[in-house]
Amino acid sequence: MQQRRWHRATSSLIGALAFTAALSVTAPPALATPDKAEPLSVFPSDSLTVRDPAQLTGRRVNLPTQGCGAAITCGLVQQLNQLDGFDLDPRIAVRFDSAVDPAQAAAQITVQQANGGWRTGVDRVVWDPATNTLYAHPAEQLAPGTTYRLRVQGGPANKSIQDTFTTLSATDGLLDLRRQIDSGEAFRAVGITRPGLQVQGAFPATGTTVTWATDRGVTDPAPAPTPVPTAAIGGTIVFGDFQAPSWLTPDVTIPQTPTRDGGPRPVEAERLPFVAVLPPGTPPAGGWPVAVFGHGFTSSTNAVFLAAVENARNGIATIGTNVVGHGFGPDSAWSVTSGGRTTTIPAYGRGIDQDRDGDVEASEGSSATGASAAQSSRDALRQTVADNMTLIRSLGGTDVDGNGTPDLSGRNVTYFGQSFGGIYGTMLTGVDPAVTRSVLNVPGGPISEIARLSPAFRPLTTASLLAAGLLNSNDASRNFFQEQMPLRGEGPVTLTVPGAAAIQEYLARSTWLSRPGSPETFAPLIRPERVLVQVAFGDRTVPNPTSYTLVDAGDLWSRTSLYRNDKTANAANNPHGFLLQVVAPPPAQPLPAAFQGQAQVAAFLGQGQVIDPDGAGPVWEVPIADPATLLQLNFPQPALRP
Repeated sequence: MQQRRWHRATSSLIGALAFTAALSVTAPPALATPDKAEPLSVFPSDSLTVRDPAQLTGRRVNLPTQGCGAAITCGLVQQLNQLDGFDLDPRIAVRFDSAVDPAQAAAQITVQQANGGWRTGVDRVVWDPATNTLYAHPAEQLAPGTTYRLRVQGGPANKSIQDTFTTLSATDGLLDLRRQIDSGEAFRAVGITRPGLQVQGAFPATGTTVTWATDRGVTDPAPAPTPVPTAAIGGTIVFGDFQAPSWLTPDVTIPQTPTRDGGPRPVEAERLPFVAVLPPGTPPAGGWPVAVFGHGFTSSTNAVFLAAVENARNGIATIGTNVVGHGFGPDSAWSVTSGGRTTTIPAYGRGIDQDRDGDVEASEGSSATGASAAQSSRDALRQTVADNMTLIRSLGGTDVDGNGTPDLSGRNVTYFGQSFGGIYGTMLTGVDPAVTRSVLNVPGGPISEIARLSPAFRPLTTASLLAAGLLNSNDASRNFFQEQMPLRGEGPVTLTVPGAAAIQEYLARSTWLSRPGSPETFAPLIRPERVLVQVAFGDRTVPNPTSYTLVDAGDLWSRTSLYRNDKTANAANNPHGFLLQVVAPPPAQPLPAAFQGQAQVAAFLGQGQVIDPDGAGPVWEVPIADPATLLQLNFPQPALRP
C-alpha cells in the first residue's frame, strides 16, 4: 500500500503537462541538428558515493570537495557527504557534446526504479548553452532509500547513457525520534519520569482579560502588554507547561548520525508552554476530546485563542505549544485578570538573540546558524514535531479544575495547523499514528521553494545567497538575484543571466540537505482518510505551486479543499491567514471564510466528515476541482512573479 502511494503506476498530471510542454517547444534555428548531440555524463550517480555499512542504503554521499567555492558552499558539500543518498527531487544534470533542443532532449530522459516497474519523466527543464548541460527534475517525487536508473537517449544512432543513483533515507531521522519517544528512551535519557501537563492556571473565558508581555531582549526591558482576544470563545482557558526531550544543539541543529544506529540521542529536557481552550459545560467521561493546534511562522501560543472558536462550539478542546524559536524571549509572561484578581504566568518563550543585537525577534532561533545555516529550519521543524508528539502523550487524564476528574482526554487526539503549523503538521501526521485525523491549513513545501517564490520570504533567499557570494543582480525589485527557474508544467528555460546556474545548484543542494525536515517528504506516509488539506487560491505567503508539491507527493488530491479568495470581496488581499481572522479591530469585520474554514476543521476533527462550507456556492471547492489550478502562482496584479 505504502509503496503504491510513493509511486503511482499511471502517469501523473504533472508528467503529462511536462510532456505536453516538451512537445510544444520548437528548436531555434541555431540548433540545426539537435538530435545529433551525444550525452556524455549524468548526475546523480552512485559513483559519487562510497560504501558505508552503517547506513540503511549501504552508501554514503562522497561529492568532491576540491574547488567547492566559498566557505559556505564547501560547508554545504561537507554536510551532504554525511547523507546516505541523493535528494528525492534531484537536480538532474545531463552534459552533451553539443547543443540540443531542450524540449526534445528532455523527452528522452527517464527515471525508473532499478528493479523495473515504476518510472517517470522530467519537468522544470533548464538548458545551459555555456556548458551544453541540460538540467531537469523528476516529474514526480521519488521514494526514500530506493535505487533508480537514470537513462538518456541521444546521439547519431540514438545511443543511450545510463547510470544508477540511490535516494537518501529521508524519513528515517524523524521516525527515530518517534521510536525513542514511544519506547520511553527519550524521556529516561533526560530525566523525565513520565510525560504530563502542569496546570498553572484555569480561568473562565467570559469576564477574563489576558495580556501578553513579550520578552524582546535588552532593547525592550519593560514591554507593554499586548491584549489577547478571548471574547470570541466560551468555556475555560488554561495555561501551563510540560517537559519535553530536546535533540537540538545550540546552533539549532540535530547531529547527523549513521542511519542504522537508531538516531541521535536527546541532549536535555526543555520546559515548554501550553495554552488550552476547553468548551463550555461539563466534560464527558474521560475528558474533552482534544485537538492539538500548530501555530504559524512568527506566531505563538496566543494563536490558540483564535483557532479554538469553532472547536469550542463543537465540544472539542484545543491546545498548543510554541514552535522552536517562537514566543519571543524566555521571560515572556501572561497577565490574566479574572474575578478582580490578576495572575502572572510564565509564557516560556523559545526565542533567542541569535545575532546578538539585543533584540529577540518573533521567530529568532528557528533556523540553523553558522556553518550549518544551509539547513535552515530543518531541525527546528523536526524538534517541533517531537515536541508535539510529547504534548500528545502528556494529555490523558489532565485535571484542570482540581475536582478529581479528567478534563482532557488522551484518546483519539487530532491535530490542525495553520501555515507553518500545516507544514510541521504534515510531518507529524506522517510519522505519528497517535494523531487520529489532521487538518493542514495552507501548507506547502519544500521550505526553500516557499522562500524563493513568496514575496514575503524572498529576502531570506537573498540573505542566503549573499552569504554564499552568489547574488547576480543589481535589481532590488528582484531581490538582487535572478535564478531563471521554471515552475512545474512550464516549458524549458534557456539560461541567459550569468550566475543563474550557480544559484540553481546552491538552492538544489540546500533543498537536498533539508529534505529530512521538509513536509513533502512525509506526505506519502499519510493515509488520505486521515487528512484534510485546506489551500487558499493566490496565497502569497505559501505560494500555490508549493502546495501542489506537497499534495501531489502524497496523492492527497481527493482530500484537498480550495478556498477561492479570488471569488470574494476580499480578493485583493493575501488570503494566507484567513483561518484565524475571527476578530478584527473596528471598522473592519471578521472574515466569513474564517468561520467557514474553522467549521470545516471542526467537522473533520470531530466526526471525520468533509463538508463544503458554502454548499453549492463558488467560494469553496471540496475537493479541488482541477489540481492544475495550483501549478501557477495565481497572484493578483500588481503582485508579480519573483
